[in-house]
Amino acid sequence: MKRRPSKHLQAPRPLGASHARADSKADGRWVVRTMAGQHAVKSYVCPGCNHEIRPGTPHLVVWPHDPGPGTDSAVGQRRHWHTACWSRRP
Repeated sequence: MKRRPSKHLQAPRPLGASHARADSKADGRWVVRTMAGQHAVKSYVCPGCNHEIRPGTPHLVVWPHDPGPGTDSAVGQRRHWHTACWSRRP
């Protein structure tokens, strides 16, 4: 039986902007996509409060509208936020 390659060795999935919105904060423009609870299957740490976003919890996936200097893509800069934490962010 052939083993499937590790998902950690695969290229990151592209950042699709479908069902996403633009949001401006003090540090620039961001692309914000809602993650429904049924699609949230992993745990993440919210950068706003440093608490866990548990599987099954609706939340936001956020990445810069324009990638930072020296990067071709914002994939490595995307973060998962609690909706309330993102809303409170200046």
